[in-house]
Amino acid sequence: MTTTPAGPGHDPGTFREDWLEGLADAYARTVRRVPDTYGVVGRHAPRPGKVAVVIGGGSGHYPAFAGLVGPGLADAAAVGDVFASPSAEQVYRTARAADGGAGVLFSYGNYAGDVMHFGLAARRLAAEGVDVRTVLVTDDVASGPPPVEGQPVDPSRDRRGVAGDFFVFKVAGAAAERGDDLAGVARLAARANAMTRTFGAAFAGCTLPGANEPLFTVDAGTTELGMGIHGEPGLRTTRHLTASGLADALVDNLLRELPEPPAGGDGRVAVLLNGLGRTKYEEMFVVYRQVNRRLRAAGLHPHRPEVGEFVTSFDMAGVSLSVMLLDDELAELYDAPCDTPAFRSVPGHHDDLRPEESVPAASAAPVRTTPANDLPATAALQAALDLIAANEDELGRLDAVAGDGDHGIGIVRGLRAAVAAARAAEPGPAADPRSAGAALLAAGLALADASGGASGALYGTLLAETGAVLAKADTYSTALLADAAEAAQRAVSDLGGAQVGEKTMLDALDPFRTELRARAAEPLPGAWKAAAQSATRAASATAGLTPSRGRAARMGTLGHGHPDAGAVSLSLLVTAVGDYLNG
Repeated sequence: MTTTPAGPGHDPGTFREDWLEGLADAYARTVRRVPDTYGVVGRHAPRPGKVAVVIGGGSGHYPAFAGLVGPGLADAAAVGDVFASPSAEQVYRTARAADGGAGVLFSYGNYAGDVMHFGLAARRLAAEGVDVRTVLVTDDVASGPPPVEGQPVDPSRDRRGVAGDFFVFKVAGAAAERGDDLAGVARLAARANAMTRTFGAAFAGCTLPGANEPLFTVDAGTTELGMGIHGEPGLRTTRHLTASGLADALVDNLLRELPEPPAGGDGRVAVLLNGLGRTKYEEMFVVYRQVNRRLRAAGLHPHRPEVGEFVTSFDMAGVSLSVMLLDDELAELYDAPCDTPAFRSVPGHHDDLRPEESVPAASAAPVRTTPANDLPATAALQAALDLIAANEDELGRLDAVAGDGDHGIGIVRGLRAAVAAARAAEPGPAADPRSAGAALLAAGLALADASGGASGALYGTLLAETGAVLAKADTYSTALLADAAEAAQRAVSDLGGAQVGEKTMLDALDPFRTELRARAAEPLPGAWKAAAQSATRAASATAGLTPSRGRAARMGTLGHGHPDAGAVSLSLLVTAVGDYLNG
């Protein structure tokens, strides 16, 4: 048993057998193993008089291919070793298990091994009187020129099949399910393939079972545009892209390759944003946001879009985008119900509203755009944002010692929202603390909303409580700000349940409050600066504390020797405000 960086230990020699058996055990309600064969057949198959749709390919691509077997989709799938075609014998046995007497449609990606082994199995079936048709999937625009109409596909030259095979399988399965004959099923599957295009990108390679090193690598800080699902070279290497930049690259490479719309097409497109194995769903949704905007701007209308894993490459990091142009018949088949281990579609009404049209957007407060003329609360928050943003990476590093490393990102995001909210809510005059109080109350809620998490709630409370005190006063004074600091500390302690000495932001806030109260009779700028210096020293001293509150408490002594991220960010905030006051 060997352990790969990608997951638990696997025996490469039994991996295919082990995972297929596990799949059949987990989804026995839907699929069963074909006896003595590396293949699965749907519980619904064979059905007398129904065309059998048989798909297949190598392991390492789940849900393709075995995960797409079930009523309304494929009837069976033959499975090869990792990234290898199933043998002709395995394909033959799998097809025999699914054959209901109305013929067999083979559909699979255009790879030389698959073409040869499925082709040999088709010859054997034909010799036994079984009518067989084949539809190769050739959707990957990066892998070669488009097939020439009327000429056979050349697996050594023409395009490969990647995630677009899901669309082809879905259309073929639905056509067979409704009772179409073999010629009709093959015709519709071929039309679906002709209307489908895919383009992908990868950020890191994959590691095979039993291996200790990746099968291939992608240089750090770069993106491979057009890379195939086995590591086949792509079109070019570019710098690492933002989510929006990646979406633009995917859409740009597809738009120039889209075929002429089918007769009766009206701009509807089936859309699949496919994860290659390691990319998180949340990250894919960020990409899809821009994909949706770009497709609509091009006059296309995403129809029942899917975001998820459909054709993976073990633990490769990356995504692909597939688009299928629709006419009424293709849309009807794509929408038809199916039930498989990896994909289930139920009939029902679905329209193509833009997401923002389906739910009324919350009205946003107007934001003034004159930071140079900001009033006191807004200007102080802007100063805090600038200093904390400059230290965002360091705050993340400190938080990662015993947390998840997002403190800097979260607080900066929250402070940006706080500044915008304060700017909209601070009407003036500049010398009126009630105006600043209103601004800080709004800023506290905005920070908590944008930042999220425990830190967001605590910082939001700190600002809101400070604002509540200022909102009741007529004039500024050091004593007033000391009252506000004490109210803020009580509120933060009550909300979070922490006490001084437990390695939290309170360990910087408490000495700040104490020093400010001790200097209540002094002018505010000097008193605040001295209190901020106390907070900074105290934040550094938290390196000697062991966390005993919140998420970091579970890490025990791991956090010892490093300052607390929350205490440091609090000291930066009050330091920035002090610099503003001392102008």
